[in-house]
Amino acid sequence: MTNNSTDHYSKFLLIWFGQFISIIGSGLTIFSLGVYVYQQTGTASSYVFILMCAFLPPFLLKPYGGILADSHDRRLMMIFGDLGSTLGLLFIFIMMLKGNIELWQIYLGIAISSIFSAFQDPAYKALITDLLPENQYAKASGLMQLASSAQYLISPFLAGIILTIMDIKFVFLIDVATFLIASSIVIWIRNTLGITQITKPVQNNMADLKEGIQEFSKNRGVINLVITTMFVLFFVGLLQSLIIPMLLNLTTVKAAGITQSICASGILIGSLFIGVFGNKNKYVKTLSISLFISGIFFANLGFSTNIAYVTLAGFLFFATLPFINTSIEVLIRKNIDNSKQGRVWSIISMVTYLGSIIAFAVAGFLADKIFNPLLEPEGLLSETAGSIIGVGESRGIALMFIISGLMISIIALLIWKNRKIKELENIEGQGSELSQNKYYVET
Repeated sequence: MTNNSTDHYSKFLLIWFGQFISIIGSGLTIFSLGVYVYQQTGTASSYVFILMCAFLPPFLLKPYGGILADSHDRRLMMIFGDLGSTLGLLFIFIMMLKGNIELWQIYLGIAISSIFSAFQDPAYKALITDLLPENQYAKASGLMQLASSAQYLISPFLAGIILTIMDIKFVFLIDVATFLIASSIVIWIRNTLGITQITKPVQNNMADLKEGIQEFSKNRGVINLVITTMFVLFFVGLLQSLIIPMLLNLTTVKAAGITQSICASGILIGSLFIGVFGNKNKYVKTLSISLFISGIFFANLGFSTNIAYVTLAGFLFFATLPFINTSIEVLIRKNIDNSKQGRVWSIISMVTYLGSIIAFAVAGFLADKIFNPLLEPEGLLSETAGSIIGVGESRGIALMFIISGLMISIIALLIWKNRKIKELENIEGQGSELSQNKYYVET
């Protein structure tokens, strides 16, 4: 490794550290605001709409953010995104200082911040190619993936503690501070290395998109696998939307944050197992078995009100996700032309993530208007399902988790029986080798 590449890698590590703490700060805000809104309203719908405001704008603006990241100085795009994201947080902070903040003001502030993040994130991910040689891509990507998981592994734990010792308004100031630190690091790096010269030629983006769609749609097995993954993500999206409202009816805010962090740490254990022992063949079998087991663990989240039992079930569920994600990625990579994988993966990402967006849109309504009323003391299922999982607040959400888990296990059996998906394993040589574990079954 040359001194120049070592120097650039050290600068990448500085940028990575800034984004790492910024992601933790964003996770603090999402968790804290979700708890605040749920405690104020007592409805799952109000909590879930926080997630909609946080995740929908980046989903819709993702293609435009990628185009800008390829045609402008990526470090400047990161600075613009980080500083812009503080505007929404400061808006919420000022409204809270005035008193009697309304829900729409919270939603607006979150939406403003997430819009700017849609332009920051693609530039950050593409920055690796600006700073590092190819032999350092995998290591840098692994660090970036670790940082992205901090929102689920670290933020809930910290937020649960912070909310017990200080007012929620200080959480916004902490988040703003993390954005300022991240942007300050990028500004310093940009001044040190100079402005990036944009050499990418002007391309027909619609033509590229059309070519990616054609490559994606020509393989029936890939289509079946991607659509199946979208349905899985719908049920996982219900978990992501409603786990905190359920936990807040079982325990304290602090314990809920710690529980969510422990559950998410299962991803690290599963990833470590794959890293040590590998997962080199029989991907359809691995996918089917892992998905079936994950559905069982998912369902167990709803069977008990004991917080230790719920935490264990959640941990085991998350531990299965790396096996599912790795199998899905390898099966698709083996069947997509390597020269077109960038375009195809962007399409696959949007199609699969649509499942989560739909879940966010309907989760609150399903919980508040259908399932929770069924398991109230006088509800229609209080003497049947209620005798098994209990009655009262949020037990309808528990029933939703049981049904969702069973549906995921059924999907696993369908994958096992799907001939087109099985054929994906027999095709060699089209795609690139697996270089990193991308969490396409996101939580």
